[in-house]
Amino acid sequence: MKSILDNFREMSKVLEQFSTAENLQKIEDASEWMAEAIERGNKIISCGNGGSMCDAMHFAEELSGRFRENRRALPAVSISDPSHISCVANDYGYDFVFSRYIEALGQKGDVLLAISTSGNSKNVLEAVSAAKKKGMFVVSLTGKDGGKLGGLSNLEIRVSHSGFADRIQEIHIKVIHCLIQRIEERLA
Repeated sequence: MKSILDNFREMSKVLEQFSTAENLQKIEDASEWMAEAIERGNKIISCGNGGSMCDAMHFAEELSGRFRENRRALPAVSISDPSHISCVANDYGYDFVFSRYIEALGQKGDVLLAISTSGNSKNVLEAVSAAKKKGMFVVSLTGKDGGKLGGLSNLEIRVSHSGFADRIQEIHIKVIHCLIQRIEERLA
């Protein structure tokens, strides 16, 4: 029982440290960029690996499906199609599974939500490079010191936790829910 309670206490501490006015403003700014892109007729593309891919998928399905309120479907997609990923990994290497998708479907004015707890996932960094070439705005969710991804993003939301990735991912999912809620409120 003690280890379970310790998990909740640590999570609460990380959340408290993250919940600064600066980070809340970054979430607000990111949601504004995303909502404005949708208003212009653009879309949001999300990507990440492992648990971050699950978060990217969750973000996209809540926008294209439904979060809290009934509303029109919003244009968001995660790069998570297994046939695309296995094809590109086989033909070009795993480092390019996200960037090839961006090259094919990304457009100027779209937003890329790039998720990496380390900030150093090579395939996410390649996606950012492809997005920048397309004229896309890049929002990143990172952890630890932000890695290389933080410096390459237009807007980085960092969970500065140096422990295990699960604590970072717990905050990332809360940030994702806040982004979705603010986008819905703006576009209602």
